[in-house]
Amino acid sequence: MVIRNCAHCGTNNRVPAEHLADLGRCGSCKAGLPPVSEPIDADPALFTEVAKTARVPVLVDFWASWCRPCLMAAPEVHALAQEMSGRAVVLKVDTEAHPELAAQFRIQSIPNFLVLRNGSVVLQRAGLSPRTEMRKWLEAAAA
Repeated sequence: MVIRNCAHCGTNNRVPAEHLADLGRCGSCKAGLPPVSEPIDADPALFTEVAKTARVPVLVDFWASWCRPCLMAAPEVHALAQEMSGRAVVLKVDTEAHPELAAQFRIQSIPNFLVLRNGSVVLQRAGLSPRTEMRKWLEAAAA
């Protein structure tokens, strides 16, 4: 479950992971809630929920605040989340805060990117990648 703020009335809305890429409605004012268009910071519980229930491909960016290439990738990852809004979900996992997730996927260098589809890893890449390449990963996973 992700808390999304309504741009119209400011109400916090709980959005289930399977609906992050869908157009929704605010529970208070009924204004439209667009699909998620920015990376979501994920803890293990949210990661598992999104990985298992998302109906679109999920890009996961494993990063750390001290990692210069990770910081260079961040604007590209954010722009990709905006571009792929409604067609993909982007998660960010801080490897310092959640080393268990990094260990689960054998992350040994960062930035490291996973693409998940229906809860399964369809691609894993280490190192800085351009947004065009990341977009191709998601489009291939959606096909």
